[in-house]
This record gives sequence, structure tokens and C-alpha cells, in this order.
Amino acid sequence: MIRTNAQNCVMKSVLGVISHPRMALKSPYLIDPNGGISVLPGTGGITYNVMVGDSALNAAGDHLEPGVSITLDERERDGASLGALSVLTCLGNEARVVSGDAAGSRGAVTGKHGGVEHVIIDFPPAVLDKLVIGDRIQIRAVGQGLLLKDYPDVRVMSVDPGLFGAMGVAVQGGNLVVPVTHVIPASIMGSGMGSRHSWSGDFDIQLADVEVVQRYGLQSLRLGDVVAIRDADCRFGRSIRGGAVSIGVIAHASCVVSGHGPGVTVVMTTDKKIIVPKIEPGANIARYLGIGRFREASARPLSAGRTPDAADDGDERPVAGRPAGRPGGRRRRRR
Repeated sequence: MIRTNAQNCVMKSVLGVISHPRMALKSPYLIDPNGGISVLPGTGGITYNVMVGDSALNAAGDHLEPGVSITLDERERDGASLGALSVLTCLGNEARVVSGDAAGSRGAVTGKHGGVEHVIIDFPPAVLDKLVIGDRIQIRAVGQGLLLKDYPDVRVMSVDPGLFGAMGVAVQGGNLVVPVTHVIPASIMGSGMGSRHSWSGDFDIQLADVEVVQRYGLQSLRLGDVVAIRDADCRFGRSIRGGAVSIGVIAHASCVVSGHGPGVTVVMTTDKKIIVPKIEPGANIARYLGIGRFREASARPLSAGRTPDAADDGDERPVAGRPAGRPGGRRRRRR
């Protein structure tokens, strides 16, 4: 059992609006590493036919964000408010529509995209049909401050306690074994490397070298995959350090421009040899949460019940989007 302080994690509301897609009117061209030119849909808006669980490489787009992309209204876009939305939001958090025809509908956060400072949210297709650009979405932000009590050298960030508990992290020989779909060297990380912190946004996997893509099996990357980045230290910014390991989630799809690629939102990092990646093809947050392309699968959304693994010192296990102790959670009997 992995002991955490989930009972002490604070839940706060943050709110954003569905962003409008952006494209340069006079020069919409994208230039790839080989000099090819294309015009493609990119970030923002509502993406109807690309979901978490889909391939991160196959869609004819650039930096595509699955589902719904939110940010702050331009009139409210001061640094501190945008920072609260971008930093406090965690993967797996519950999102609720609070305006428009879809008001009351609920979804789950699946990624954070740096630069544009978008939070990416999955909703069922029927909800997507009701949403419009400008609709307001409120998130129950919880997860920043989550600690692993017996592993102080592992920093956890941007992950809902309920989702963390569903990821299958296990203790073995004093190490933390984390199921991942791919193990990726830090040497091929591009845009976002060198950022001053990892509490928001992402950094990109470069895919221009076909041999490297084949060597690490990156052609099979999916949105929502949990991946390990070897020699990436993301505790105080994003840097390369031998022996470090960072665990992240594929937040957005691949890109055309040099230095970019599928984006990874970091959820765990350490500079010590404590995290041991274990290849598991099914390690994807869409499967853990029962959303996106896994919505029809047998997996039950975490918000409907207890998490399967990680626990804290209290009587109740945390669930995604709901802190331990909130009405509606099940309680364990003391023996």
C-alpha cells in the first residue's frame, strides 16, 4: 500500500471558457523538418472526432487537443488567474459545464498544454454536441500538494488523488513500479524542455527521426498514454539529469513543426533511482477513468466509486474529482 496525504489535499474551484481555435490569417502555413508545407487545424475549440485513447500521430492536425480546450476569457487573462487555472488543475479532476445548453454536464480533465495555456477536458459525444465556444466550465481542482509519505524524493504533481490510485503504482523492493506504455529518452524531448517549472503545461516528444521513432515504438503512442521519460528531472523545471525518471501523460497530439511532437504533462518525477517503469500496453488514463475511446468499456469512471490501490491514513479512499470525506464516497469498515 502506498501511503499518501490525500485526506489533506485542498479542493478549489477554477473556471475557464471554451477557447476559439487560432490560425494566422495571412500566413497559415506550417513548415515541417523536411521543408514540407501544410495548413492544418490546431489547438483550441471543440474537437469532435479526436478523443483521449486515440492515436497521438494519425490525425491530420497540429498540436490537436482531444475533446474540449479551455482557457481564461481574454478580459480576465491576468497572470495570477491564468496561473490558478493552469497550475491548480490536475489530470482526472472533475469538470462541470456551468453555462449554456450543456449546463450541469460533467467531464474529466485529461491534459494541460503549455504555451497556449489550455486545459483539456473529455466529455461524452452527446455533451460535445451541446457545447459552444465561450461556454464556461468549472473544475474541482484537487491534487497539487499530494505527497507519497514513504517516498519524499518522488515529487507528485498535476494528478487527481483518485486517478493516481487507479494507475497501478506498486511497491517492489523499495522502489515504485509504474505501468507505462513507452520508455522515452530525455534526449529526444523538445519544446518545453528547460521550462522553469512543470506544474503546468507539457513538453514535447520529437518524432522527426524515423529510426528513433521505430527504436522506441513511438508510432503506437496514444492520447492519454502514461509514459516514462528517462534522465528527465522535472522537480524544479525540466532538465536532463542521468538516473532521473519522470512519468507523464500524453496530453496533445503530434505536431508538424521542428522541435515539437506529442505533449507530455508530468505527474511524477525524481532524480533518484526509485521509479521503475514497467511496460503495460493498457496504461492509459482513458481506460483508468472510463472515458474517451474507453467510455464503452467495462471500466467504471472513478467519480462513481473508490479507487483501487493508493490509500491514505483515513477511513476513506479518494476518488477522482472528489476529496476523501466528501459525501457520496464509500467508507471502509474498521476491523
